[in-house]
Amino acid sequence: MSVYVDENTKVIVQGITGHQGAFHAGEMLAFGTKVVAGVSPGKAGTKFMDRVPIVGSVRDAMEFKPDATMISVPAPFVKDAAFEAIDSGINFIYILTEHVPFHDSMEIVHNARRKGAVVIGPNGPGITAVGKCKIGIMPNKIFRKGNIGIASRSGTLTYEIVDAVTKSGMGESTVIGLGGDPVVGLNYIDILKQYEKDPDTEKIVLVGEIGGSNEELAAQYIKKHITKKVVAYITGRSAPPGKRMGHAGAIIEKGVGTAESKIKAFNAAGVKVAEYPTDVPSLLE
Repeated sequence: MSVYVDENTKVIVQGITGHQGAFHAGEMLAFGTKVVAGVSPGKAGTKFMDRVPIVGSVRDAMEFKPDATMISVPAPFVKDAAFEAIDSGINFIYILTEHVPFHDSMEIVHNARRKGAVVIGPNGPGITAVGKCKIGIMPNKIFRKGNIGIASRSGTLTYEIVDAVTKSGMGESTVIGLGGDPVVGLNYIDILKQYEKDPDTEKIVLVGEIGGSNEELAAQYIKKHITKKVVAYITGRSAPPGKRMGHAGAIIEKGVGTAESKIKAFNAAGVKVAEYPTDVPSLLE
């Protein structure tokens, strides 16, 4: 069993002929992901890497019976691309693109929830079901199959912590990057629910950062509903109030969303918080 995707998931890539889309589609194929088609208006009838058919629209791609899509198109066109996928019946949408307009993201997430679709991103590293399927931009070589489920708001820190877990001799079941924008499709609670019922996941790592209240809400949920061991790491401890650090969603306002408030909430829920990313494996043990 996997969370959201598995070895049978069929994926299309919207924007497969662009620089980012092409590179990461190639890496997804190398990982073993079933990329069944690419979408690139004007390039229909050609093939990506001489193996993946390219069509002009998501509607045309539906003949390949895709379960999921990766959207890698310029920010002004992301909303249209996402709506096209959702309206075509694709139930899992990962948005790689950054700088998606705030109100576009709101409309995408609202439309997806209304129609029962899952959105990851915008502006995140995607999802990796280790040994089964990768949709996104996480490096292929850092993973080792295991029982640790990871959910993160930070792309680069995701890789660092996965690498630390792998080098410790443990491994990962599923790794999910929520995305760094103020509006994203999934939150920690959505993923905690999945990890709690996933038999392949025995322990959970949450990687948080300053800004918002997602970590505090997750801590409350863990205290009431999660039976598996959870550890965490929070970045941005030294950020001054009002300072935006990295992601658009990483901003502290009037004491809300500080690293201290998040660490305090996790500790109150019995979740140990690592001081450094490399400390995560020892807390898991």
